[in-house]
Amino acid sequence: MAKQDGKKIVWVIKNFSSLQSEECIYSDPVLIGDCKWRLCACPKGDGNIDNYFYLFVEVADDESLPSGWKRFVKFQLNISQPGKSVVSKRQVWFDNESCSWGFQTMIPLTKLHDKKKGFVVDGELTIVASVDVLEVIGTLDASEESIESSRPLKKMKLSNDDNNVEASSVKESIVVNGFQVLSSQVESVRCIFERHPDIAVDFRAKSQHIRTTCMSFLLSLIETLCKSLEEISNEDFVDANIALTCLKDVNFKVDWLEKKLDQVKENKEKEQSALAQLQETEESILKLKQKAEEQKAVLLATRTTLSFDDVV
Repeated sequence: MAKQDGKKIVWVIKNFSSLQSEECIYSDPVLIGDCKWRLCACPKGDGNIDNYFYLFVEVADDESLPSGWKRFVKFQLNISQPGKSVVSKRQVWFDNESCSWGFQTMIPLTKLHDKKKGFVVDGELTIVASVDVLEVIGTLDASEESIESSRPLKKMKLSNDDNNVEASSVKESIVVNGFQVLSSQVESVRCIFERHPDIAVDFRAKSQHIRTTCMSFLLSLIETLCKSLEEISNEDFVDANIALTCLKDVNFKVDWLEKKLDQVKENKEKEQSALAQLQETEESILKLKQKAEEQKAVLLATRTTLSFDDVV
């Protein structure tokens, strides 16, 4: 059974320990934004990768959406119990061709079912998913809006002294150097092109969907590198490597970004090493303090003045 909490889906799978079917199971659909979403889990894996719990989120009512629909979504899947959790997140486009996204290796089955450190309690597994719809193309209103969305976008120049920036009067998104981005991303994207004008000179994709996805990878990677070292996790580095590889594969010139990523990785390793040394030092100091107290006790006992009775 699944329940909705704002942009979150809370799914409690009862009798999870006793599930024997190789098939996937689904949560109840919940309405987030203008369409319904649900979670899907494969308790025994997805058939391609064994020994891992497969978990993903999908659009439950995709057949009712108009042709050409798209949803740019930031989602997070969380398997948790008090004091521990496994979290995976990504930012992708959902559309008619790809209406579900998730993780084939969310967590090893042995770790999931571990009796002491696992996540199945009293036979139940709790999953919390957050679904944040960032951009909508094509809505459930199939009358004027679906017709309008199929027309060429009308563009308005935002500034007389910047011919590279245009706005769509239909979708309220903005095109910067050929990349359609959200209004909140305009300044960041313009700054990237100002400092690295050749970043996409060899990028040949004409599909706006592909261009937007690549730009999202780029912005997401930069956002990760701007986090404090305390916030960056090993999972963030995995996602960053994937994003960087995708950008290089489509001929983005991101050597400068790769150097920054390597620098942050190096700083993270130094931080972890310093933390380990600090912990060792603190433990050593604690042991020295305990030893000092013991020596003080011995010293006090040694300095005890003998009484007359002790002498005689």
